[in-house]
Amino acid sequence: QVQVVESGGGLVQAGDSLRLSCVASGRTFSSYFMGWFRQAPGKEREFVAGISWSGGSTYYADSVKGRSTISRDNAKNTVYLQMNRLKPEDTAVYYCALRKRPFSTSNYRDTLEYDYWGQGTQVTVSS
Repeated sequence: QVQVVESGGGLVQAGDSLRLSCVASGRTFSSYFMGWFRQAPGKEREFVAGISWSGGSTYYADSVKGRSTISRDNAKNTVYLQMNRLKPEDTAVYYCALRKRPFSTSNYRDTLEYDYWGQGTQVTVSS
């Protein structure tokens, strides 16, 4: 089994920055894709950002594009999401998800395509 654990959330003011971390453990995969999702109260879980195993391909939701950067350190089995200029609408529980195999299509935004999920970390942005 694989365990995925997020950290780095917290309470910040609008305009501040946060760096979320996601660590995968328990089993290693030669190639895997990792993504960040978030879910605000009363809303569906939505895609935020994703990154390929090599780190050569990154993807962002329009809502965070230009304000966030996803990166990974495969030696540490860790993925980071740097979020800058945070807005109150960024408030949500942020989840890290892992897919065991690379995507062959562009369906990385679909929650059903991922194999493992973390417990979530709360990000609250006050105005």
